[in-house]
Parts: sequence; structure tokens; C-alpha cells
Amino acid sequence: MQNLTRITRNPEVMGGKPCIRGMRVTVGAIVGLMASGHTPSDILAAYPYLEEADIYEALAYAAWRSEEIEVPLKSA
Repeated sequence: MQNLTRITRNPEVMGGKPCIRGMRVTVGAIVGLMASGHTPSDILAAYPYLEEADIYEALAYAAWRSEEIEVPLKSA
């Protein structure tokens, strides 16, 4: 996995959800906007403090997470 420097997680920001550069914009919000048909230009107009690279890194993060496999651990 590439180093995603724009995605942050902090329990004190949005309950620890993955966010863009410590701001209160979650990866889920960006991915949801893209999934509903908004373009990167639309998103940047709505969130002028974001950068185009933030959007693409959010998508990369979501793609990476969707490929993870959860393995149950046996209890002692």
C-alpha cells in the first residue's frame, strides 16, 4: 500500500473516522459525493479548502480498505 499522507485518523476528530488532512471532511463524505455523481470540480467548489489530490487519495484509501479481509481470531 502506498503511503497515504493526506488521510488522518484522530479519535477527537469526527469520532476517529478517516478524514482529509485532519479536517472535519471524512473519506466517506468524499466517496459518497463521487458515487452520487459529483465531479471533483463540484466537490472542490463545495469545499474550497480541499485540493484535488485530497479527493483522489480518499478514493485510493477507500479502494484499499474495500480489499481488506477481516480474519476472526480464536478466543483463548
